[in-house]
Amino acid sequence: MAVEKFPIEAGHIMMFARAIGDANPIYYDENYAKTTELGGVIAPPTFVQSSAQYDPDYFLRPKIGQPWMGSGKEPTGIKPGQGSGGGSGRGLHAEQHYEYHKPMRPGEVLYATVKPGKKWEKEGKRSGKLVFSETIIEFRDEKGDLVVTACGVGVQTERAVDQG
Repeated sequence: MAVEKFPIEAGHIMMFARAIGDANPIYYDENYAKTTELGGVIAPPTFVQSSAQYDPDYFLRPKIGQPWMGSGKEPTGIKPGQGSGGGSGRGLHAEQHYEYHKPMRPGEVLYATVKPGKKWEKEGKRSGKLVFSETIIEFRDEKGDLVVTACGVGVQTERAVDQG
């Protein structure tokens, strides 16, 4: 989930805040935001997740005219085991952590660097061996200052768990 260049725009911040149900005016009301300690509009803490939509190859992003794994009980085009990123029943996103170094503000452009993290294994009761892996993404501003560090943990199971 990272794209090399991620522009932060005021409209995107407002729409993201609405999408997550956060009505805090610091995300959209410049006059209000100026009266706060931060002195201006900022993005919600998990806003960097939306950077994936700037990556045309992001595997969870629907591609026009192509089957997509969907988001409901039943896939909407990709059968289990087909395509990248979905349907096998063996992988999942287990954790997400953020470390905030400074606020994200409209008009900034962030640059993402992906770094490998730790890997470890555990034995699962129903799915066999579980392989955990961290992915660390550092988001820096145009001056090179660290803004957000995102750490995601994925799990791959040895075999699919029965849905029944």
